[in-house]
Amino acid sequence: ASDWSSDVCSSDLGITGGIGSGKSTVARIFSTLNIPVYDADSHAKNLMTTDKILVAEIIREFGTLSYQSDGALDRKFLAEVVFNDPGKLSRLNSLVHPRVDLDFEHWVSRQASAPYILKEAALLFNSGASKKLNKIIVVAAPTEVRIERIRRRDGRTDDQIKKIINQQMDQQEMEHRADYIIRNDGSELVIPQVLRIHQTLINLAS
Repeated sequence: ASDWSSDVCSSDLGITGGIGSGKSTVARIFSTLNIPVYDADSHAKNLMTTDKILVAEIIREFGTLSYQSDGALDRKFLAEVVFNDPGKLSRLNSLVHPRVDLDFEHWVSRQASAPYILKEAALLFNSGASKKLNKIIVVAAPTEVRIERIRRRDGRTDDQIKKIINQQMDQQEMEHRADYIIRNDGSELVIPQVLRIHQTLINLAS
């Protein structure tokens, strides 16, 4: 576990986990405790149509077909371009992540009254965003549990789900890098785990 450091705001924390781990559900529990949560993935989707700099970069890199005539992002086209090409996926992420980082900084500046804030992101480690945060919470669940959740939620096939999981950081590696781990596998209730971490963070912030 890392120490509270002076070069990063001590109240900036990250929450992450592999697809199907339940990180968004856990983030919502923190929200009910009046903790501001920045959903990096949804902000990224929004910025890909509203951030003029990012839009121009995407068009330059992937072509005008990346956007529909009304200005909406053509997610199907872009997904087909990058999904089976790790190089292009990495390139897309390298365009999006810096703009999300900047948006996050502006958002943080508006949360001065909060004891701490959470940045929720699937690619918290991969994007390098974790280095700018003081503590990291990882939500963990076994692969078979995650596959079942995604199958029910998204209607994807097991092969599609496993492909996504294989593109993400290994869960053991995430846990190794975590300051706090929330087990969302049914072995322990999630809310008491959240409350323990919340109280610890409140104490540290004060």
